[in-house]
Amino acid sequence: MTITPPVMTVFETLESEVRSYCRGWPAVFDRAQGSWMYDEDGHGYLDFFSGAGALNYGHNNPVLKRALLDYLERDGVTHGLDMSTTAKRAFLERFQDLVLRPRGLDYKVMFPGPTGTNAVEAALKLARKVKGRESVVSFTNAFHGMSLGSLAVTGNSMKRAGAGIPLVHGTPMPFDNYFAGRVPDFLWFERLLEDQGSGLNKPAAVIVETIQGEGGINVARPEWLRGLADLCKRRDMLLIVDDIQMGCGRTGTFFSFEEAGIVPDIVTLSKSIGGYGMPMSLALFKPELDIWEPGEHNGTFRGNNPAFVTATAALDTYWADSGMEKQTIARGEQIEAALRQICDEHARPSPATTPSTSASRAPLTAGAEYRGRGMAWGLEFTDTGRAERVCARAFELGLLVETSGPQSEVVKLLPALTITPEELDEGLRTLARAIRETA
Repeated sequence: MTITPPVMTVFETLESEVRSYCRGWPAVFDRAQGSWMYDEDGHGYLDFFSGAGALNYGHNNPVLKRALLDYLERDGVTHGLDMSTTAKRAFLERFQDLVLRPRGLDYKVMFPGPTGTNAVEAALKLARKVKGRESVVSFTNAFHGMSLGSLAVTGNSMKRAGAGIPLVHGTPMPFDNYFAGRVPDFLWFERLLEDQGSGLNKPAAVIVETIQGEGGINVARPEWLRGLADLCKRRDMLLIVDDIQMGCGRTGTFFSFEEAGIVPDIVTLSKSIGGYGMPMSLALFKPELDIWEPGEHNGTFRGNNPAFVTATAALDTYWADSGMEKQTIARGEQIEAALRQICDEHARPSPATTPSTSASRAPLTAGAEYRGRGMAWGLEFTDTGRAERVCARAFELGLLVETSGPQSEVVKLLPALTITPEELDEGLRTLARAIRETA
């Protein structure tokens, strides 16, 4: 019998082996609208991935699309480096009026480059310049980007190994609940700072995600974040909050740290700040930290004017009042109820435990645990290989979800903030079916 080998596609023959998402979702996508993506054969997929958090307002949001098309049709500036443009001015004015001032935040705005890791690199570079120190503390299971400086404060061993050189000047500390509540917060960190023989150089800064997305939807308690902010202040370290995936309303409030009542020294934003999925990032920092020399940190694409246009439209449409925040909280409650039911269905007897009093977190039984806040949720299985099977089956059923966590043991849910309750219910029912069929 002669076996005819499958025809290799141009993706397989020409594109690098580094590609990843397409391996889990073997379809060729052609168009997208709202919370749906469609392949070239017309099959629809409900999107609970949202461009890894870059599409908080859905695919091809009609309001943002109209603003972009109008700008392009009148020959608005597309590429402008860091030149002053009307598009940049409009964004800065609306960002100040709708985001910063209502929250009492006094930040300078820097456009470091188009991606999240560009913003992180700028934040780390500025912190070291301000403090005159090299060391930066990060946390277990953190993810801050794929360039070398960002990798040095990232926890994932596989991603770190790809650097090819030693990753230095970063020191990891335990994230909230790393020891399951058995160790007082910051005990190890404080001891190392106090001990002249610890080997820890005094850090310039601490960088943290309030919710670790790639790390497995690990949610820091507000009291833990307040304790960290206090520690940084007492020890003369800058506090950097990486809000690249969890900012722009993902947790309900515009910034994910608002619930904790802290004011970081530096904040990084990217992904959904552009509104339409267009590359854009920001580094925000307190005015007294703005000691850059002109051109000391730059990049060819730090002035993405089409992204300024869609970002401004997103702010005007969704952040002129509290409607988006309230809607996100309501949708989050809908997700939590469904995940609770899933965990109840798949739980087996286990010792009683007390859920966290911060973000929602159900106890890890012999079956599954859920955790999250706003519209960022994770479902972890004791069988560490099951999450990948669930995501594969969900794709077959028409739902896009990805895994996260150090062993890809968590199913991560990041639906668009604009998803309808009916679409959300449909996706959650599909997820429940995928879980049942992979038991």
